[in-house]
Amino acid sequence: MSTVRRCVCPGSYDPVTVGHVDVISRAAALYDEVVVAVLHNPAKSGTLPVEQRLQLLKAALADVPNLRIEAWANTLLVDVCRDVGAEAIVKGLRSGTDFAYELPMALMNRHLTGVETVFLPGDPRFEHVSSSLVKEVAALGGDITGLVDDETRAALLARLRPAEGS
Repeated sequence: MSTVRRCVCPGSYDPVTVGHVDVISRAAALYDEVVVAVLHNPAKSGTLPVEQRLQLLKAALADVPNLRIEAWANTLLVDVCRDVGAEAIVKGLRSGTDFAYELPMALMNRHLTGVETVFLPGDPRFEHVSSSLVKEVAALGGDITGLVDDETRAALLARLRPAEGS
C-alpha cells in the first residue's frame, strides 16, 4: 500500500508571479501532489477576484501535472492541510526577512497540528519579485514583463490600468 505524499503551497496569489511558479513547480518535483491553496478573506477585496486568480494559476502552471488548485476563505492553513491530507506546507523564501516572517507561523502550525513547513530557497533571479511590488509597478505604469506570465500581465493591466489592459 503506497501513501500519496501531499503538500500545500498557500498564498493569496494576487497575482501569481514567476517566483510562485518556480516554488510550486519545484515542490511538485518533491511531492506526489501539490495543493495550491488560494487563501482569502471575503471581507477584503483583493486586486484580482479569487476566481480569476484560480484561472491564472491554472494557466501559469498548466505544464505541472500533479497539482490541485483551490480556494479557501477564512480558515486556518492547518485546517486546509488536514482537509486535503497534506503532510507538509511548502513556502518559498527570498531572503532572511522572509524567514523571520515565516518561522513563527511554521512553529505555530507545527504546534497546532504537527504539520511541518518545508522552506525552499527562491531562485535568486526572482528575489525582488513580490505580488505587492508587481501590482505597485503595474499601477504606476512600469513594465512587469518577465515578473508574471503574459496572461497574468494582461489581466493585471486590465484591472489596474483599464485603458491599457487590452
